[in-house]
Amino acid sequence: MEEAVKSSNFIHDFIDEDLENGVYNKVQTRFPPEPNGYLHIGHAKAICINFGTAEKYKGVCNLRLDDTNPQKEDTEYVDAIKEDIEWLGFKWNECLFASSYFDFIYDCAIKLINKGLAYVDDLTADEIREYRGTLTEAGKNSPYRDRSIEENLELFKRMTAGEFENGERVLRAKIDMASPNINMRDPVIYRIAHISHHQTGDKWCVYPMYDFAHPLSDAREGVTHSLCSLEFENHRPLYDWFLQACDIETPPRQIEFARLNLNYCLTSKRKCLALVNEGIVDGWNDPRMVTLSGMRRRGYPAKAIRDFCEKIGVSKAYSVVDMNLLESCVRDVLNDTAPRAMAVLDPIELVVENYPDGQTEELEVDIHPDHPEMGKRKITFSKHLFIERDDFMAEPVKKYFRLFPGNEVRLKGAYFVTCTNYEADENGNVTRVYCTYDPASKGGNSPDGRKVKGTIHWVSADDSFKATVNMYDRLFNVPNPSDESAGDFKSNLNPDSLIVLDNCRVEGGLKGTKTGDVYQFMRKGYFCVDEKSTDENVIFNLTVALNSSWK
Repeated sequence: MEEAVKSSNFIHDFIDEDLENGVYNKVQTRFPPEPNGYLHIGHAKAICINFGTAEKYKGVCNLRLDDTNPQKEDTEYVDAIKEDIEWLGFKWNECLFASSYFDFIYDCAIKLINKGLAYVDDLTADEIREYRGTLTEAGKNSPYRDRSIEENLELFKRMTAGEFENGERVLRAKIDMASPNINMRDPVIYRIAHISHHQTGDKWCVYPMYDFAHPLSDAREGVTHSLCSLEFENHRPLYDWFLQACDIETPPRQIEFARLNLNYCLTSKRKCLALVNEGIVDGWNDPRMVTLSGMRRRGYPAKAIRDFCEKIGVSKAYSVVDMNLLESCVRDVLNDTAPRAMAVLDPIELVVENYPDGQTEELEVDIHPDHPEMGKRKITFSKHLFIERDDFMAEPVKKYFRLFPGNEVRLKGAYFVTCTNYEADENGNVTRVYCTYDPASKGGNSPDGRKVKGTIHWVSADDSFKATVNMYDRLFNVPNPSDESAGDFKSNLNPDSLIVLDNCRVEGGLKGTKTGDVYQFMRKGYFCVDEKSTDENVIFNLTVALNSSWK
C-alpha cells in the first residue's frame, strides 16, 4: 500500500499549505459514492486518492454513502460498494450515510429560510429551467421569490408533513439569478419525493439535493479536504456559499482532480444499467465491464488496479488513458504471482506411437519459473496427449517451427517428439497426429546436445479434464462508445467480446480450483476460475493475454 500513496501531487501541495498555515491541524477525507450502481474503474482512482491521501497524512477516510435520492438507490449497491473497497485493499474509518445527517441538513434549510436566503417555489421543473436563463443570458426571478419568511416556513413545514404531491413545490436557495455561474442561480435544495428510503424508511417525504447535502455532510463529519472530480469545479462556489450561509466554522476545502477516462469502455451508470437490464451483459460483474466487481471476476488483481491509478497520476488536465496500460499493469502483477499450468483450448489428439500402451508417468515441473519457493507441480505423461490445433500443420508455412511431418519439437517439461503421420476427415480437418518420442530427452533436454526450435504445450488424455473457457475481449469496438456522433452506444458493441470454448482440456492438477484462482496457461495468457464454475463444469475466464495483440 505504501507505493500507492508515497508520491506527491497538487492535492498534497494544497494540503501541505493548509497544514503549514494552520487552517487545519489534521487531514480527514471521505469517499462518497451514491448507492445507485456498482463502482467502476473511475471510482478506483477516487478511492485511491481519498484513502491514499488520508494514509499519507496519518488521517482518516470515511466511506459515506450519498443516499439523497432513494428512487434510484438500493442496499444491493451499498453492499457491493463496501465489498469493492475492501477488495481494493482499503479500510474506512467509519461507514456513514448522508441520510444520517438529514435532521442536521433540514435544520440548515430552516436556518436559510429564517435568514431570508431560501424560499418555497411553486414553479414546475420546466418553468424553473426556463427562468434560469442560459450561459449568455441572465435568469429571471421566480414570482414566488419574495415570499415572507413566515410563509416560507409554513409552506416548507407543510411540504415536510406530506401535504403536497411530488413536484408540486420545491425549496430553493436565494442567491443570484444573474450570476454568470448557472449553479448559483437559486438552486433547488429540497424536493418532494413520496418514496420509502432504504435507511430512514418513511420518516421523510422531502429530500435534500446533492449540492446542498454534500457540503453540509462534509462539515458535519469533520472532513477537512473534499476531494472530487473536475466536473464539480463549477459547483465549488455553491459548496462554499452553503457552508458560509449555514455558519459552518472551519469549513472543508474542496479540491478537484481530472476524472479517469479509459478508452473502449463505458462508465455511465445509466448506460451500464441498460446493458444489464437488457441482458447484453451478464450482470454488473460481467468480466467485460469495467466495474470493480467485473474486473475482480475476470481475475484482475487489486494491486494491478492500484498500480494503474498510481501510474496515471493526479492532474487537472483532461486525458484519455489507453486500456493497454491497465492490461499491462495486470500482466506485471500476474507474471510475478500466478502459478503456471498447461491448458489446450482447441485440442487435437497426439499419439506417441513408441510409448508403452497403458503406461503413465509423473513429471515434476516448476509451479513458477522465477519463484522456486512456490515448489513443484506434477504433470502426467502418457501415450495419448492433446495439443493445440494450431501447433500442427500438415503443410507448414515458412518459419513454422512447430509440429509437422518429419519435424521434431519439445513437449514442454517432457520429451522431444518427432511427427510421423496424421489423420484427417473428409473435409481435410486434422483429427489425430502421430509421433515418436526420444526417451533420453526427459525434461526437454537432449543428451547429445541437439537443438529444436519449437516448444509446444500439451496435456495428457488420461489425466486432463474438460473445461469451458470464456475468451473475453473489449466490449466495444470504438475508442469512445459514449460519443453520440458515433451512433447509439449499443451499436458500437463488439460482437466478438465473448467467445465460449467448451471443449478445452486442462492439466489434472487444477481439479478442485476455487472461484477467483488465477493461473498462467502457458503460451496463452492468464485465466481466472469463474464464479459459476462447478466441480462438474469448471469455467475459466481469460483475464488478459500474455502480450497485447488488440487492434
